[in-house]
Amino acid sequence: MSALIVAAAFGAAAQASLDRLREQWFPPERNQLAAHLTLFHALPADALEEVTAALARVCEQPAPAAEVTGVRSLGRGAALVVASPGLERARGQLAAGFAGRLTRQDAHGFRPHVTVQNFVAPEVARATVARLSEGFVPWPLELTGLTVHRYLGGPWEPLAHVGFAARAD
Repeated sequence: MSALIVAAAFGAAAQASLDRLREQWFPPERNQLAAHLTLFHALPADALEEVTAALARVCEQPAPAAEVTGVRSLGRGAALVVASPGLERARGQLAAGFAGRLTRQDAHGFRPHVTVQNFVAPEVARATVARLSEGFVPWPLELTGLTVHRYLGGPWEPLAHVGFAARAD
């Protein structure tokens, strides 16, 4: 069984906008996924029920505010930086529940971002970062919930979606 991946789910308009950026900048032969913001890259493969229950507890709160605040180089790609203290707190709660079972990558820390380009030469990535940075204006990012996927060697198999609680406004 393959590891479980946890990602934030976006509102429809945000998802469409981020997917368009991936389609524009990602090498087509490598673009196997919709735009995503990964919280965990590899939770234990046999822990689906435990992961889903943990997400349900975290998602009892309204969706955290989030904003795309800039562009970051990935060396061989480009990403949009996401600021969301609430999402970072939620991830911290989830990480605490899986302490001792996190991979080095997942235990190392969390730098929220959405990859819009990867697997390109460094000079291509630098040009993309420069282009995306030109006149960049931060914009709000709607988060609607958290999702669980199974890694299939490239594509991801969706397994669960847990929505955030409705706001009481």
